[in-house]
Amino acid sequence: MITRMLVANRGEIARRVFRTCRDLGLGTVAVFSDPDADSPHVREADSAVRLPGAAPSDTYLRIDRLIDAARRAGADAVHPGYGFLSENAAFARAVIDAGLTWIGPSPDAIERMGSKIESKRLMAEAGVPVLREIDPDAVAADDLPVLIKASAGGGGRGMRVVRDLDALAGEVAAARAEAASAFGDPTVFCEPYLPTGHHVEVQIMADRHGTVWAVGERECSIQRRHQKVVEEAPSPLVERIEGMREKLFGAAQAAARAIDYTGAGTVEFLADDDGRFFFLEMNTRLQVEHPVTECTTGLDLVGLQLAVAEGDALGPEPPPARGAAIEVRLYAEDPSVDWQPQSGTLRRFEVSGVDVHFDVGGARAGLRLDSGVADGTVVGIHYDPMLAKVITWAPTRAQAARALAGALTRSRIHGVVTNRDLLVNVLRHPAFLAGETDTAFFDRHGLDTLSAPLTDDTTRRQAALAAAVAVDAEQRRASRVLNRVPSGWRNVVSEPQRVAFADQVVEYRLTRDGLDATGFESTALVSASPDEVVLDVDGLRQRFAVDLGESDVFVDTASGSVHLHRVPRFLDPAEQVAAGSLLAPMPGSIVRIAVAVGDRVQAGDPILWLEAMKMQHRIAAPAEGVVTELPVQEGQQIEVGAVLAVVEEQEK
Repeated sequence: MITRMLVANRGEIARRVFRTCRDLGLGTVAVFSDPDADSPHVREADSAVRLPGAAPSDTYLRIDRLIDAARRAGADAVHPGYGFLSENAAFARAVIDAGLTWIGPSPDAIERMGSKIESKRLMAEAGVPVLREIDPDAVAADDLPVLIKASAGGGGRGMRVVRDLDALAGEVAAARAEAASAFGDPTVFCEPYLPTGHHVEVQIMADRHGTVWAVGERECSIQRRHQKVVEEAPSPLVERIEGMREKLFGAAQAAARAIDYTGAGTVEFLADDDGRFFFLEMNTRLQVEHPVTECTTGLDLVGLQLAVAEGDALGPEPPPARGAAIEVRLYAEDPSVDWQPQSGTLRRFEVSGVDVHFDVGGARAGLRLDSGVADGTVVGIHYDPMLAKVITWAPTRAQAARALAGALTRSRIHGVVTNRDLLVNVLRHPAFLAGETDTAFFDRHGLDTLSAPLTDDTTRRQAALAAAVAVDAEQRRASRVLNRVPSGWRNVVSEPQRVAFADQVVEYRLTRDGLDATGFESTALVSASPDEVVLDVDGLRQRFAVDLGESDVFVDTASGSVHLHRVPRFLDPAEQVAAGSLLAPMPGSIVRIAVAVGDRVQAGDPILWLEAMKMQHRIAAPAEGVVTELPVQEGQQIEVGAVLAVVEEQEK
């Protein structure tokens, strides 16, 4: 029997496995890279082993170090989580050869299904509809558009859409580099790209005694860069089309039986509006989105993984699904700027109304949080930018969507830009509520609309006023003398107090009669402290929760959050940069440079590629001109805000 589990992963999935281990009375072992030394998953484990380094290739992808960590910690089982080595047959063999229990399918099953190329061939032989595979070197104009995919992994890494043959070679090279960085295998292939469709998947669980459960389906159609953003169970498409669920379940069970599969796995399909579906791939591991299945079935899928690994038999049938569950992935990224990943320190991470953490939950409705971060967590550049998964379950889909949108709106997440506002806009969108979800959702409804702030201009102005008053309260509290007197007090009125933010300036005075703020004639101050301000606006009291940083101010309102940046009174000349400077949007590594000093470029031409968070990001020329400075080189590590190049616009 298993007594101590090492999780060969990080973040929220490590914490999720630890939760089940604690429930079962098992010891837990974490592994951590240098950037993860203070991560919550390390603190929660009974013991932890350092993996020296930062890059995945030096840490979480090092089979030898992971096996050594298990031995040193006295673990007798290894759970791979998802991503990294979770679908690596060599790792599974190494665990088994070391005399440890592997929590997953056999190495042979991983090899056959973990390879996207091999699995498509296997499914075609089994009679399951598949999209044909195309060798990247054999793509012709008639094949376009095509989708480049990594053979050894998923999660959007190594995936590129190609619509122009001239771009094929460069995109294949970039996809191979991403796949090698994320999975340790640069193999990629192409298949026809379908611009619209429904991403529907079936959760399976199989034991060693011949039983294969089709636990339920999930729909994960709302994606960005081929990575899921919103997942739900059951699928709105499957609910609508009679007989589709039975066909999907049959195909998924046939896939598992074809390779004598054991443990948890997911068979993914691309379906059209009429319910016809094509096999995409099989993930031989637990999925990121497994909580929606747990919440609708009451099953602990991690617990079942452990039970199957110990040889236990499943029952004849899984429990029936109940209600609806929706999960959203909260990312440190800016959707309005081409989904640009963000890094920095989380000042505050409070999700409103959480009922359970990493648990199935027993009530008819509730909110679940699976998070890899906490207050003070540093969001770095080496790993996926996902902060947490927020899940609701309720008797109906509409109830689940409304509850989840409300919880996200009320959450206090400060320090890094996230996709929170976009998630709320999606959950409240009429098309989503009608179940009209497919892979073209963002294109169809407009990313500019969906990524718009939750707060309107009026709320943002009121938030700025509240922030200015909170700054005043903080200054009074910090004062050693006359701290009961409003700051800026004068017997003879002269100039008002001014607080300048990046997008607006607030002018106000605190008089004997109360608050006198320019442009806020119908607004009165009810109460003020450094962390909370209550304003009366035309007889309506509104509360503003304020979080004051050195230069950043975060204001949380009933309708959403507002991030303000205080402008210093005096600018440091050393911090000024030349006109036309391209600044690094995030820390990272320069992987490729496309130009040299003196080259003429057009607006949108690539200047270089920056690798961060396991993705390559294209840095393009902002305007037509000449490259006059290029102070970086390939392989160089750079910090956010560093000058990457200077493009000087030429007079025509």
